[in-house]
Amino acid sequence: MKQIAKVTLVIIGTMIGAGFASGQEIALFFNSYGNAGLIGMVISCILSGMIIYKVFNILQKKHITTYTDFLNTLSTNKKVNKILQIVIQVFLLISFYIMVAGFCAFFKQELKIPIWISAISIAILCYFTFHKNIQGVISINTILMPILILFVLYVGIKNIPFTIEYFSQTANTSINIIDFKWILSSILYTSYNSILLIPILIELAPYMNTKRKIKKTSILCTIILLLLGICLYCLLLRGSGYIANLELPIIQIVKEFGNSYPIFYGIVIIAAIFTSSISAGYGFLVGETKTKKQYTKHVILICISAIFIAPIGFSALVNLLYPIFGVLGLIQILLLGTVVSHPI
Repeated sequence: MKQIAKVTLVIIGTMIGAGFASGQEIALFFNSYGNAGLIGMVISCILSGMIIYKVFNILQKKHITTYTDFLNTLSTNKKVNKILQIVIQVFLLISFYIMVAGFCAFFKQELKIPIWISAISIAILCYFTFHKNIQGVISINTILMPILILFVLYVGIKNIPFTIEYFSQTANTSINIIDFKWILSSILYTSYNSILLIPILIELAPYMNTKRKIKKTSILCTIILLLLGICLYCLLLRGSGYIANLELPIIQIVKEFGNSYPIFYGIVIIAAIFTSSISAGYGFLVGETKTKKQYTKHVILICISAIFIAPIGFSALVNLLYPIFGVLGLIQILLLGTVVSHPI
């Protein structure tokens, strides 16, 4: 159970970054479609759990240890694999930059700290954590993720009276089940998350050496993602009238519960940003480097470049780039569905 818990926390930490914890992703992919978005949330979380289960099964059955080997399992077409590898690497790097921008957006919005100061700070933290490899990722997620999960669930429980009132008032609102937009949105959300997730699953595969572990981890991840997603979805409903132009909308919403809540949730968001930035950056570095010397050079390069990219803006990067990579990620999911994986 200890291994299952650690792997689950790393997976959750990879999928819940600044975009998720701040509410930007949930607002974009789910809340914008009204009550149908909540059904989309359920679909997305179930699909994510299925992807986790399927990938771990393939990794263990075929003894895969690198992302290149994984792509070769999905497709024998070298050109398709090369394109996929480039897309994945670009997305991982951009995700790292987006997390750094989210870190800076928090300190700019809440504490008025100049972007370049916070950008340098997180770049230094990432630099030292990257040198600890996957053990660094596991250690950080094991410490920070339980705090994030518990606090989001706590705020979600505090929001239950509003949630009940809201849905009782909108109970008669019709949902167009055949409307492809909210369904497509939930699939896109899953697909772009899978781009970030699969390289980390490959690194975690040695811990998942039995079918029982894989099954329990997949189910646990699905349940946690669904609970957290529903909590944030309902919180965004509460602030629907005033959060449109905010970089970090959930921070503003939790202020309604008391002055201490934005402070605690700020810590939660910082934890989510840091864990997700480490996961994305590490995934990029593992796929891009072959020697220790090359790894160190790339660590320095991405940490320094993140300082200059951060001023572009967090919400601008999320809203522009994530839907695009969601479409590209569909290719990987479709190929994944064609692979026959047998029980371990």
